[in-house]
Amino acid sequence: MNNKDLQGYRVVAVHAHPDDEVLFTGGTLADMAARGADVTVITATLGEEGEVIGAPYQGLCESDQLGGFRARELSDALRILGVQGIQLGGFGYFRDSGMEGSPAHDNPRALVNRVDEAVVLLKEHFAQIQPHIVLTYGPDGGYGHPDHIAVHKAVHAAADPRQRIWWAIFERSAHYAALEQVVAPQGWAKPDQAYLDNFTNESHAVEHALSDAALAAKRAAMVAHATQIWVADATVTETNPEAAVAGIVDPEVAVGAYGLSNLLVMPLLRAEHYQLGQGEPAISLLEGL
Repeated sequence: MNNKDLQGYRVVAVHAHPDDEVLFTGGTLADMAARGADVTVITATLGEEGEVIGAPYQGLCESDQLGGFRARELSDALRILGVQGIQLGGFGYFRDSGMEGSPAHDNPRALVNRVDEAVVLLKEHFAQIQPHIVLTYGPDGGYGHPDHIAVHKAVHAAADPRQRIWWAIFERSAHYAALEQVVAPQGWAKPDQAYLDNFTNESHAVEHALSDAALAAKRAAMVAHATQIWVADATVTETNPEAAVAGIVDPEVAVGAYGLSNLLVMPLLRAEHYQLGQGEPAISLLEGL
């Protein structure tokens, strides 16, 4: 039976780079879209400063072609999740700022140098869409990336004071528990405490459980971002034709595993977690709206 209990609801997720939408919120977005909600992902940059997993497309970085390639990955991922996409300002309008101290950070087109412009554009989109909830990052951007922090600032400056905003997080205790159920693929490693504590946040207000269908959509959307995410379930792609396989001890705790270009294994959880960023407290993302 098709459950369309969220028809009439409008959900917006605002993210910094292609792949953030699936890593932070992919299961939630797929679940809400499947249940009838009108779901839109607004992406600020093309992620031009990312690294590339897999040998065939390594030249994208050196030739400054990665952004266009990631735009296609994003399009594929959004289609898999069943959601709409908006590129803030148009494709290539804001540039990936890189990490603080990098040359990209000083580029006049970088998002961190144009937050006021992002606010104006987001206000226009929020006024048009009238979302019931907005999903984005907390003040630390999840793990400190300057573009994530810039998006957080822009969202809060653009949103109506009555707008309910949720901060998507990698919940610390859940990740520690799930990592105990994961055996890293050959050549990979488990992250140390310093990395995990920077990558995760303590406590949450809402745990959004993911159905098998939502998890399958999230996993497939992760695979679509093949330059950035290596799903450790033996999947191979044209972008990364090398398989990696993680051991999963208890699939009820960690349903799978993946890595980024640093080859530190991370667990795929059966839920996504949120802290309340603005609005009245609620026990679920759309409660009372």
